[in-house]
Amino acid sequence: MQKYSELLRTILQKRGIKDQALAEIFLNPDYERDLHDPFKMKDMEKACVKLFEVIENKEKTIIYADYDCDGIPGAVVLEDLFKKIGYENYKVYIPGRNSEGYGLNSSAIEQFVEKKVKLLITIDLGITAVSEIAQAEVQGIDVIVTDHHLPHTTLPRAYAILNPKVDDYPEKTLCGAGVVFKLVQGFVKKYGEFYKINTGWEKWLLDMVGIATLSDLVPLLGENRALSYFGMKVLKKSPRVGLQKLLSKMKIDQKYLNEDDVGFMIAPRLNAASRMDDPMRAYEILSTEDEVNAGILADHLSKINDDRKTMVASIMREVNKKFEKREIREVIVVGNPKWRVGVLGLVASKIVDQYKRPVFVWGKDENDLIKGSCRSDGSVSLVELMTEANESFLEFGGHEFAGGFTVDNEKIHSLEDVLSLSFVKVARDKIEEKLIYDVESDLSIVNMKSWRELEKLAPFGFDNPKPIFLFKNINIENIKKFGKNGSLEHLEITFSNIGKNKIKAISFFSDNDSFKKTINEGDKADLLATFDLSRFRGREELRLRIIDII
Repeated sequence: MQKYSELLRTILQKRGIKDQALAEIFLNPDYERDLHDPFKMKDMEKACVKLFEVIENKEKTIIYADYDCDGIPGAVVLEDLFKKIGYENYKVYIPGRNSEGYGLNSSAIEQFVEKKVKLLITIDLGITAVSEIAQAEVQGIDVIVTDHHLPHTTLPRAYAILNPKVDDYPEKTLCGAGVVFKLVQGFVKKYGEFYKINTGWEKWLLDMVGIATLSDLVPLLGENRALSYFGMKVLKKSPRVGLQKLLSKMKIDQKYLNEDDVGFMIAPRLNAASRMDDPMRAYEILSTEDEVNAGILADHLSKINDDRKTMVASIMREVNKKFEKREIREVIVVGNPKWRVGVLGLVASKIVDQYKRPVFVWGKDENDLIKGSCRSDGSVSLVELMTEANESFLEFGGHEFAGGFTVDNEKIHSLEDVLSLSFVKVARDKIEEKLIYDVESDLSIVNMKSWRELEKLAPFGFDNPKPIFLFKNINIENIKKFGKNGSLEHLEITFSNIGKNKIKAISFFSDNDSFKKTINEGDKADLLATFDLSRFRGREELRLRIIDII
């Protein structure tokens, strides 16, 4: 470990990487070494042979993808393979979030039967669709499931299932686009020579896998680290005109694209399509080769993302008004038939942040059903909570921290009572928050040499967070508010220490109540922050991103 700087060694050791060999693997991802053989998925051989037969017989295939920022890039990955080999008898189908909901649905399968579809390939869904897959298989449609979600007790009787959670594949935490990439990788390995595909061609698809891996909050370790690492490299060079137009619209220089741009700028615009309009718009911007159409789509996605922000802010104002007049229970249930179902997960997350308890937010979908999203603060597993109160729900699903549900019109009024009573039975002790940081230092560490060391750990995300620095007893020199159109919703604070080092620190969407300590110019404080390199208007400025002031 001595070949690395003290800063890098400290951070690596905090993350359990304590010897040279492990450090080399983590800091220097290698495509051949770090990506597993796709044929370690038990049904890969079957899936590749079936796909080859259907392509060679020019039979009809449906790519059936989820409507989020995992399923949609995954659909583009598979379509790129089809374009490469000249196979044209396929259609991409993405269900409407508000009209059809998540997963395979029977009415869509009926349409596929009528159109004489022979093969259905799911992306980021299907592992729990037992009855829908049975319906397809009975009516002559073979189904290849590519998914990464946990199955129910019974697996669907699909022609082939590619899902690392149901077989011996070494990397259990691939995202949906990661799984379909393994199918493409397997197909190219088996039939690439037949179709005259150059070795390594599939690496160009990693821009889509990178977006999905970073957006879907899977752990950025092992194979996922390699996929996101090389995904970012391809994204910076990606020739996709839709992506280029979107980045231009957001004033992001493609060659400096980073994981924050993917998570906070690209993903919300792609997800806005399903929340506010038609998910096909997001698929189209990633797959189009028409520059004019790409520009129109970039403008449209940016506009509806702004509309989404406005809608969420409006709902939050309504929520806060409601809460002024009511008791806040162990579990919060709040809703309005007029609220758009597609944005309720975002609303639920904001309420959890504010009120620190489980939250269920509901609205009505296009079929007049009460549907909603729930989020947990960690005090309870949502699946356990909803299972305990299962008689209140028509349908529910999800995991510990996030989920979705459907409720009968008559039972929505008593849902908060039922969930609050159930909460007492299944709640867990809250773990006391500890002050967590990687490095304690003074402000002299904030320099470009340190930044270049930290960059070796990127891309950052789930299970590989940005290193957190603790700066103790530093001076608050200046506090400035800023924002678009005079909104003044962000803070820029200048800190200094005894050595007269001065550094700017930014906190977005913050005010004086956002931190553990009330801040005033001239005070001393402890600062928790990460490094942040701004390239605003083409000028590089190293600054800090505030986590908390204590």
